[in-house]
Amino acid sequence: MTIKIYHNPRCSKSRQTLQLLEENGAQPEIIEYLKNAPSKKELESVLNLLNLSPRDLMRKGERIYKELNLKDVDLSNEQLVNAMLENPILIERPIVLANGKAAIGRPPESVLDIL
Repeated sequence: MTIKIYHNPRCSKSRQTLQLLEENGAQPEIIEYLKNAPSKKELESVLNLLNLSPRDLMRKGERIYKELNLKDVDLSNEQLVNAMLENPILIERPIVLANGKAAIGRPPESVLDIL
């Protein structure tokens, strides 16, 4: 079974989620998404697996969210996805993919449901 984690090593929740996976015997593929942003297809797949809209996966407290006025309700899902691809800091973290499912590690224990 392949397990992937979209990880930011500077984020405490991301580090805790990775540690929890490892403590449960998983050896996930670590994707440092700030260095290697997902492709549009990958991000759309994650959104579908999470059953979330692009806005629901965005970190609304980030400075760039405000600068780009991403709270504008007239923005399309495609525009929001493109904003996340261009500014991956906007993507909520960590995201774990396993068994054809996805979960956000907030709290970290929530990822155990998909293992």
